[in-house]
This record gives sequence, C-alpha cells and structure tokens, in this order.
Amino acid sequence: MSLIDHLADELARLPGIGRKTALRLTYHLLKTPQDEAARLADAIVAVSERVHACGRCGNFTERAECNICESSRRDVSIICVVEEASDIGAIERTGEYRGLYHVLGGRLSPLDGIGPAELNIAPLLERLDRAGTVREVLLATNPSVEGEATALYLHKLISPLGLRVTRIARGLPVGGDLEYADGVTIAEALHGRREL
Repeated sequence: MSLIDHLADELARLPGIGRKTALRLTYHLLKTPQDEAARLADAIVAVSERVHACGRCGNFTERAECNICESSRRDVSIICVVEEASDIGAIERTGEYRGLYHVLGGRLSPLDGIGPAELNIAPLLERLDRAGTVREVLLATNPSVEGEATALYLHKLISPLGLRVTRIARGLPVGGDLEYADGVTIAEALHGRREL
C-alpha cells in the first residue's frame, strides 16, 4: 500500500468522511506547504496526548476540570445530561443554558452491547447523591429510540432521589414546514405546545 493510500484510509475512518473525500483531503495535504502539514499533524498529536475527560462531568478539557465545572457563574442546581461531549457545544451555542453538565459517553443500545455499565451513569448518581445542591436534572439525550430509552432509564433511577427530572422539548424545527414533517415529529410538537 502506498503512503497516499495509507493516509486516505486513515482519513476515511473519520466520521462523515468517505473514500472520495479522504482522497480529496490527501491530495490537498500533498499540495500544502510542508510546515502547514506539520502544524496539522502536531495539533492532532497534541489533542490526542493532552485532552481528556473532565474529572467531574466528562466534557473534554486539558485541565483536571473543564471551564464549565470550574466557573463560579454556573447554576449548580441543574445538571444537563447529554450523550456525548460534542452535545455540550450545541447547547452552549444557544446561550440559553447556564447550569452544569454530565456526559454519559453514549446511549443505551442493547443490540450494540451498550448497557448501563458501559455508560457514565454511576458517576452521575454519585454526583447527585453527594452534591446536595442539585434540584433538577435535564435529560438532553437525542430523540432516537436509544436516546428515549436512555432518558426513561435515567428518569427511573433519578426520580426516587426527589429531584425534578425534565426532558428537552421536541417538535418542529424553526423554518420547517408541517407538510414535510413526519407524524411523530408533529405529534411531539402538539404534545409540547405552550401558550403564547
């Protein structure tokens, strides 16, 4: 196997990158100055070596705890539970949420061999038990079958603790047309309706 094929194969292993895109990226890298390619390689190595999960919430960080957990301006009475650390960025970009997070590291998927033991559920329960300041747990798992199953499982575990357990709303996206929405999405939008 040539070096070009080897690099293309490695790039193709990235999510969302198919063989054609991997080859396109490989040829682009071959045309870039060597110092630019070296900077990219150094950045990849640095992230791999120095970025790890936050000791408290599971978000990615270079320090012992992430900047969200370390912030004194966050509302410690609410914890938003997400499937992956990448979900935190999506929520943070809204500027609407000021609480803390907890990353599960996936979602329940028995067909893929992912049960409760494979997720960061035990650390969440420990966190809720010892914190004493948490009043609400917001479940922000994806609106898939696995995400819903994970949310229901967590609800059953957390509700006996006397905490408020909420779920992110689901429904029609802004700019979406009713005509093209599926029945489940419309049903969720009707169920989650609110007064104007």
